[in-house]
Amino acid sequence: MTRALTPLALVMLTLLGGCSKEEPAPAPVIRPVLSMRVEPRPVTAESFIGTVQPRYSRDLGFRVLGRIVARNVEVGQSVEAGQLLASLDPTALTLSVRSLEADLAKAEAQLSNAGATRDRQEALLAQRVGSQATLDTADEAAATAAATLTRAQASLDKAREQLSYTRLLSETEGVVTAVDAEIGQTVTAGQTVFTVAQASVREAVIDMPDAIAQRLAPGDPFEAILQVDPGVVAGGAVREVAPEADAATRTRRVRITLVDPLASFRIGTTLEVRARNGDASRLDLPASALLDAEGRHFVWVVDEAAGTVSRRAVEVEGAIGETARIASGLEVGQRVVTAGVHSLTEGQAVKLDGGIVP
Repeated sequence: MTRALTPLALVMLTLLGGCSKEEPAPAPVIRPVLSMRVEPRPVTAESFIGTVQPRYSRDLGFRVLGRIVARNVEVGQSVEAGQLLASLDPTALTLSVRSLEADLAKAEAQLSNAGATRDRQEALLAQRVGSQATLDTADEAAATAAATLTRAQASLDKAREQLSYTRLLSETEGVVTAVDAEIGQTVTAGQTVFTVAQASVREAVIDMPDAIAQRLAPGDPFEAILQVDPGVVAGGAVREVAPEADAATRTRRVRITLVDPLASFRIGTTLEVRARNGDASRLDLPASALLDAEGRHFVWVVDEAAGTVSRRAVEVEGAIGETARIASGLEVGQRVVTAGVHSLTEGQAVKLDGGIVP
């Protein structure tokens, strides 16, 4: 006789039947990512107004106190190395030189007399007429006279050098950019009288917005165009970027060394400066795109066809602000993830979010 199944048994059979079926695998999580396409881009498409300035400038002044009696150059005048710029009244120093010349002549005569006396005492001692003590005294007098002569010669040399300082000479070829003293004025030693700019090395000096200046690095190429004659162009490269932005204007001063500029690029001339196209072998990425692991730098490269990412090792040339300059490891046209790089895995499925940099 077959017994009827109880309700509890029916429930158990139903549960066992459900457990025997295979559950479907969960669908892979497709993560949205921010990305950008790797391309060499100029620092900025904007142009900036600047001026031509010398890289080297010298403040020149007399090394001695005195009154200016002659000034031979004016502001804006070109000068050669060794050219006379100004002169002081040399009267007092000339008299000092003459006095010391007389002292030197006296010392020479004293040395000559002391030498002759010593020679006589030597001859007398050889004939057993003089004494050794007298000869020793003559030797001492000759040595003293020689020392006096040396001191007189040194004093005269110093006085002559001081006299030469009454003539202010240009130390280099350049252009006079400032005159700070006039004829008749008494100047102290070291006081600036002229400022001479060395014209052989000229720079374009511009003030750039902080956001753009942070992306610059020494050696970045620029070109400078004369405002008065746009057909005159000179190449240049960034030499220096100010370490801090101006608190009021939020700009940084950038100095770009001009390469073989024409004579028309005179100091003080206004020019327009703009960036040249970057070097295709150097690519810039946001610093947030870098993944540091195993002592190396990596980026996540997006396979747009498969919709996945793969880790790629790169060589970083340097960091400029929030930008990393890539030396090798990437090719132009590849797309890389720019945010959330620490939470991705090899081969992970991704979709390009609306924040794509085209």
